[in-house]
Amino acid sequence: MPSHKTDHIVSVDFEKAISERYLAYALSTIMSRSLPDVRDGLKPVHRRLIYAMQQLRLNPQSGFKKCARVVGDVMGKFHPHGDSAIYGALVRLAQDFSVRYPLIDGQGNFGNIDGDSAAAMRYTEARLTPIAMELMDGLDEDAVDFRSTYDGESEEPMVFPSSFPNLLANGSTGIAVGMATSVPPHNLDELCNGLLLLLNNPNATVADVVEHIPGPDFPTGGILVEDSSAILKAYETGRGSFRLRARFEIEDLKNGQYRIIITEIPYTVEKSKLIEKIATLLSDKKLPLLDDIQDESTDDVRVALVPKNRNVDPTVLMESLFRTTDLDIRIPLNLNVLDANTVPRVMNIKEVLVCFLDHRLVVLERRTQHRLMQILARLEILKGLLIVYLNLDEIIQIIREEDDPKAVMMTRFDLTETQVEAILNMRLRALRKIQEIEIRKEFDELTNEQGQLEALLADPKKKRALIAKDLKELQKRFGKQTVIGKRRTDLSSAPDVIIVPSEDVIEKEDVTVVLSLKNWIRTIKGHNTSDLKYKDGDEERYVLNASTTDKLLLLATSGRFFTIGVDKINRTRGHGDPIRMSIELENTDDILYAFIITPGTEQRFVLISTSARGFIVKADDILAQTKSGKQVLTLDDKEKPFACMPITGDHIAILGENRKLLFFPVSDLPEMVRGKGVSFQKYKDGSVSDIKIITIADGLQWTRAGKEYHQKDLRSWLGKRAAAGRLAPIGFPRTNKFTD
Repeated sequence: MPSHKTDHIVSVDFEKAISERYLAYALSTIMSRSLPDVRDGLKPVHRRLIYAMQQLRLNPQSGFKKCARVVGDVMGKFHPHGDSAIYGALVRLAQDFSVRYPLIDGQGNFGNIDGDSAAAMRYTEARLTPIAMELMDGLDEDAVDFRSTYDGESEEPMVFPSSFPNLLANGSTGIAVGMATSVPPHNLDELCNGLLLLLNNPNATVADVVEHIPGPDFPTGGILVEDSSAILKAYETGRGSFRLRARFEIEDLKNGQYRIIITEIPYTVEKSKLIEKIATLLSDKKLPLLDDIQDESTDDVRVALVPKNRNVDPTVLMESLFRTTDLDIRIPLNLNVLDANTVPRVMNIKEVLVCFLDHRLVVLERRTQHRLMQILARLEILKGLLIVYLNLDEIIQIIREEDDPKAVMMTRFDLTETQVEAILNMRLRALRKIQEIEIRKEFDELTNEQGQLEALLADPKKKRALIAKDLKELQKRFGKQTVIGKRRTDLSSAPDVIIVPSEDVIEKEDVTVVLSLKNWIRTIKGHNTSDLKYKDGDEERYVLNASTTDKLLLLATSGRFFTIGVDKINRTRGHGDPIRMSIELENTDDILYAFIITPGTEQRFVLISTSARGFIVKADDILAQTKSGKQVLTLDDKEKPFACMPITGDHIAILGENRKLLFFPVSDLPEMVRGKGVSFQKYKDGSVSDIKIITIADGLQWTRAGKEYHQKDLRSWLGKRAAAGRLAPIGFPRTNKFTD
């Protein structure tokens, strides 16, 4: 038996080995797969696809080739990954409903807006579009660096020269390790205007840029209903979202009837799933204003909505659909991209545009240097040829009589080896007089071009002017005056709040909301809670009677309120869903209070923190419209909300940890929308222990050891807000709570 040597085995720390490998995987995902480059807006798979198609000569003027051939070349030469992933990337670049400015011209079935997938790659064909050629303009002129492919057999560009601002024009999405990117598409004409602004005024602010780039422009159209200040903030920070709505029109019918025709749906929404969702809501009787939905689409979107009757307000009907379906969505913005040093970072819109202009400047300089090198090489040869014409007889004699004419000519006329080689390779017909004239003309033209290029390299203003000229040419070819460049998404201000009576939209039904200690939430039909069950280790926290038209309000430890429609809570006899599926609750936060409110009722609440500061707030002011909730109570470090109680009496009863009790009128508290509020009770040490709202005429009641106590005369403890109070009456619970 051969002996097994263990000299090659190295002992390493397991945790260190795992962390190193995970870091390598994370970097590979971030830099080589998921995040686009700010310069050309492409991920490696897209760049390799387009480059491979250029190598196959699939230019816009050439014929189509099978996608299977393209995918095979990409996978074999540049991108050693699965063919389905490569073909999926190819298909997306050809879909005019996915990409604002398609980079691939597809022939065959490339899918549709209904969500149907493309045909197999053996059935479809593709070639590049003119815009894709703009990305590679100057690729063969040393404009960018190349690197070896994965097998070392050939080279691929690290980035494209990209005369087209592809990142913002076509957008990009991706999820890496610990980070993600989401860039919506924009209008090219507006992008060029923004770039021209920065060329002429590098000190322009983001607000100046946004005047030229007012918002995204989606390939499927729609209406952007977002406040201009929110758009500006998103572009300034590189993070935010945009609210996008479907476009619709009202079609009048006879006898006063009408239909609503949806002609454009939001970006990334699949029409078939949208219609299926509306049909499901219709069958579940959650859209009582709607009678029917009909898909009349051909190549264009046309979805007809039939109201229950002609008295239904179309605005209210559409508002109910906007609230419950993907006819109204939010498109995220996260400008997290790789910069010129392939370092991922979040940029604002100005930084993205400046990075593109910097890249164009580098490309311009490299192409100019490349052309200068070509001119110098050609001028060197032309100088040698001109010497031939000046010394023709002597040159011929040297060639005929000398054993080493090359060395003699180099010595006699001070020529370089390259010049002598060109002279010796001349054909006899090149000795004609007319040929000499042409060479002198070429020499003068190249000398003039050399001077212009050297002047260009030395003058930053000329460089900027040339880049500006290229941008204006780009606008002429793909700007708003062209079919592809016309803005498709209309811009509108934030819509007015339309009150949709919930009883008109949601079928009213009694339910019970159950929230467990570990934040699992569900509803059950009716108010019978005799057989409630919870997960192992979990238990009851809140069991609230409600109806499907009510709202559930949740107060978190951060002082933020969250709102969930009771009808949207999962109805089940099981354990329900985690609360974080319905609201964006931070991992460090927890739910402190939960209560039911009925929209339209004028409820008011007393809100107080652990430092005994607070105020009165209306129910309408704490209703949140988004999953992220609404920050109402402003808190200091180590401070939390203490209580949120509906106002059911005329006086506040507050008890400190020092057992001092104080009563003061509810009217002493200010009504606020947000803030810290005012002090309820003054403490030398400690903080609030309990609080209660009472009717002063009824006195104060409490229970201790099962015995009821009633203090009718409370004058000794009456005072002004922020007073210290007096010790609680004899017999008050030792727990320092109003309820033992």
